[in-house]
Amino acid sequence: MMQQQQQQNQPNLGQIKARVVSNFNFAVLNHCRPLLIGVLTVYLIVFSYTNKNLTFPGSEYFCPLLNPSPATATAPENLTVLPKVKVKAAPAPTNLSHLVFGLLGSEKAWRYRKNYIESWWRANVTRGFLFLDSAPAPDLLPWPATSPPYRISDELPEFANLSEIRPKRMVHGIKEVLREVGDEKELRWVIMGDDDSIFFVDNMVDVLSKYDHTRYHYIGGQSEYLMSNFWFSFDQGYGGAGIILSYPLAKALAGDMENCLRRYVFLNSADNTTRNCIADIGVNVSPYKGNHQVDLHGDISGFLSAHPVAPVTSLHHFDVVEPIFPAKDRFEATRHLMTAAEADQSRLLQQTVCYSRERNWSLSVSWGYSAQIYERIMPRSYLQIPVETFTPWLDVPSPVKYMFQTRKASGSPCRDPHMFFYAALEKRLETKGIVTRYSRAGPRGLGPCLSSGNHSADSIDSIDLWSPATKRTKVDRCECCDVVRIEGKRAEIKLRKCRRGEVIA
Repeated sequence: MMQQQQQQNQPNLGQIKARVVSNFNFAVLNHCRPLLIGVLTVYLIVFSYTNKNLTFPGSEYFCPLLNPSPATATAPENLTVLPKVKVKAAPAPTNLSHLVFGLLGSEKAWRYRKNYIESWWRANVTRGFLFLDSAPAPDLLPWPATSPPYRISDELPEFANLSEIRPKRMVHGIKEVLREVGDEKELRWVIMGDDDSIFFVDNMVDVLSKYDHTRYHYIGGQSEYLMSNFWFSFDQGYGGAGIILSYPLAKALAGDMENCLRRYVFLNSADNTTRNCIADIGVNVSPYKGNHQVDLHGDISGFLSAHPVAPVTSLHHFDVVEPIFPAKDRFEATRHLMTAAEADQSRLLQQTVCYSRERNWSLSVSWGYSAQIYERIMPRSYLQIPVETFTPWLDVPSPVKYMFQTRKASGSPCRDPHMFFYAALEKRLETKGIVTRYSRAGPRGLGPCLSSGNHSADSIDSIDLWSPATKRTKVDRCECCDVVRIEGKRAEIKLRKCRRGEVIA
């Protein structure tokens, strides 16, 4: 029995051979592991740069799996190959060719109002039509290429017995514009306006590019006159300043045009009728502060010198306000403003404020229009309030007349500014910048502000403003400026980007 147990405890020859082979394989694996890791690392690095099956000399010895046989290298026959998904290309950025204008005009008024339209219309570039109430008289022909092509508005016999058919004609013009352009896939926006309005089309393209033109959008500006909004609606775009419709909304509105005009036959306002028709489609206006109805009278320099931080897109009623520049008629003043707009619409009318601390001066510039010097340090929160140089659209008893805060001219030398207006513009190639010059409008006649140190600005005749030649693309805040020098009769200011957290006061 002892002998049997000893024989059981002793390993047999097969077990000894298996153990020796196992130990030998383990030793070889430990010895070759760095080499295997190195080969695999090189393979993976090379494989990351190519889609080809690579082989290395001797790799079949180290690891046959690195070189699969043709049978294992091909995909199984029953594997479903998914089709390639086509990624839809992003739409091209909005440009002027995506916009079409419908301008409503009068044949009698066109003789002098055409100057407003021709100041911004770009022949063979801007798209749109002028809709006249009757065919042009012989003295208006041949029709100039500098004006929009004209069409005659539809007669609308169904509404011919109404005392005021003009509002229906203006609303129906939306459908007529679409009829003229046809079912064009590239069209994105329809802008309706009056023949005494000025549009700044570069700014309009930039503003509209931020909207999705494939959805329903109704964009416009309110009236500056409080009672106009009260009488008609606070929730509508005013058409003289431009009612902007995305193409899908314009098509939907055109499709229901006759029904809607019948529903609201009792209304005598084109803007209010348009608002109601669009509301029935389920869309409300998106107010935009750069669209200006200009329901004001008189001198609007105070209004234009304190423009909100929004690119200006339109100015209406140039036919009823005073010329916006001294010593110029309405057309000359319009063309003069457009010389600045042609150089840089993105900064046009944008207000910038900076200070000469040693003189206790505040300087406010409305780019391309006006500049002001106050003989006192005043924060931007005050200087952004328009001076009430204008009067309301209608003089009716009301404690509040405007949709914005105003400040009265005080007659105080510490509160009323020295006024300067845009006179000239020069592009400087060596500095890649633009210099706009603002010349004094006339003597202020108030004497110096004694409480701030008796630093009179009466000697200053002009202000030069240096600005970049590059277009301004971000309008989340105003730009800042520095007073470069004040020598003799001239002051120099330079625009710059505001520093993070900078306070203008």
